[in-house]
Amino acid sequence: MEKKVSKFYLYLWLVWALRLTFTSVVSALILASIVSAYLYVSQGMAPITQELKTALFDITKFWFLILWSLTLLLFLFRTLKGIFNSCFNNYKLQLLTCPNEGVSAVIEEVGYGDLVKVWRKWFMLIIWLVGAQMIVALIFTYLFSSYDAVFDRFNIYVLYAFILSAGYFSFMILSVRCKRVKLVKC
Repeated sequence: MEKKVSKFYLYLWLVWALRLTFTSVVSALILASIVSAYLYVSQGMAPITQELKTALFDITKFWFLILWSLTLLLFLFRTLKGIFNSCFNNYKLQLLTCPNEGVSAVIEEVGYGDLVKVWRKWFMLIIWLVGAQMIVALIFTYLFSSYDAVFDRFNIYVLYAFILSAGYFSFMILSVRCKRVKLVKC
């Protein structure tokens, strides 16, 4: 039984991670390209030279990093909806109505309004897990490397890797930490 549950969490995490990665990166890339195109058009659409291509690429790269941070937050919320009622390896996570009302029923069609309270708890769990990972990484970097500036390695890509790994563990903890989420057989 433990092996089936472990596979469930692995499949759930893989689907979530792929969806989060694809949607946040593509959205940020499209928005950054729109910003670059707008700047190019607003500056008079000069003839395209190698320097202009390099400048447009640098502008797109600059805006991509900023917009990826924003789209990542947006799609962290949006992709949470996809983890509920998805059956993997004979298990699924179900979202329940508020148990404080006495009776908690399963929400079959999960809407974004139903996710707000669960998302807040899940997001705080992600933040704590990422913070713990950063502390461990900081200790390992300090002890086992010769970097003078310990935070040189931390950027959006490392943070994203921490978010993805924290997402895996957060799904396991979510049903224990949040009374509105229940792991059931399907």
